[in-house]
Amino acid sequence: MEATEFLKFIITSLVKNPSDVEIELKEDDLWTLLLLKVSKDDIGTIIWKEGKTINAIRTIIRVFGSKTNSRLNLKVVE
Repeated sequence: MEATEFLKFIITSLVKNPSDVEIELKEDDLWTLLLLKVSKDDIGTIIWKEGKTINAIRTIIRVFGSKTNSRLNLKVVE
């Protein structure tokens, strides 16, 4: 399973509009950046109180990256 598939599985399980979930992958020398776009209605669900949900998702993505020998980072794009 690739990082984009894994992230899409997590996010679509949380949001009300799973068809609006878009994930873009950008790579550079140090990081692989996952850019996440969700509908405006679902932004609050993804971020939640004080960013606890998105921080937990970032942690899971970094652990996934460590298992696949890549440095992953997640950014929510509006």
